[in-house]
Amino acid sequence: MRLRRIPGTKEALTRYPDLVVFEPARYYGCWKTYFGQEHPIYLELGMGKGKFISTMAGENPQINFIGMEFREEMVYKAIGKAGESRSNMRFLWAEADDVEEYFAPGEIQRIYLNFSDPWPKKRHGKRRLTHQKFLKKYKHILSPGGEIHFKTDNQELFEFSLNEFAGEGFFLKNITFDLHRSQYPGNITTEYEERYRQERPIYRCEAALIDHSQI
Repeated sequence: MRLRRIPGTKEALTRYPDLVVFEPARYYGCWKTYFGQEHPIYLELGMGKGKFISTMAGENPQINFIGMEFREEMVYKAIGKAGESRSNMRFLWAEADDVEEYFAPGEIQRIYLNFSDPWPKKRHGKRRLTHQKFLKKYKHILSPGGEIHFKTDNQELFEFSLNEFAGEGFFLKNITFDLHRSQYPGNITTEYEERYRQERPIYRCEAALIDHSQI
């Protein structure tokens, strides 16, 4: 369901400079300096209304979280859920396609992809955030041993993604075809997940970059 356009949203975002970064390319290669400490950086691409990233930031103060979302209305909604978890969290109103312009090689330790648009038509395959086109970008910004944590309720997208991860040399682990019936601990839900978890299975996996220095 498409979020209703909210007049004045772009202007409203400028009132939150402590949360919204408007020129992320300025911090390319120096995000830890921007945050003011050396904590790992976790990136959520397509953060939606912000429940997941806000919860994660609140529960993990030793990690810096960045949420990217191209729909300004979603960023505005996420601001309202930020609560007190602000010092280790920032939002970018930006396209995932431009991720290499904002982060230097090895600057990100983990990427979250939660319920990304499945783009079910075959001709739209390259728009899927787990397509090899995007995975090559993620490999560029992930540190050695960095991970992608992926959740979806779309079986076809999940199977497609497993093949794409493997094709790009990621090591797959913690694969489940029904997350909420599995033994996976500490799952943090999104708004979308809360809405549909009783109606359909949730698929999840982790895809890790092999750290060749440890081999």
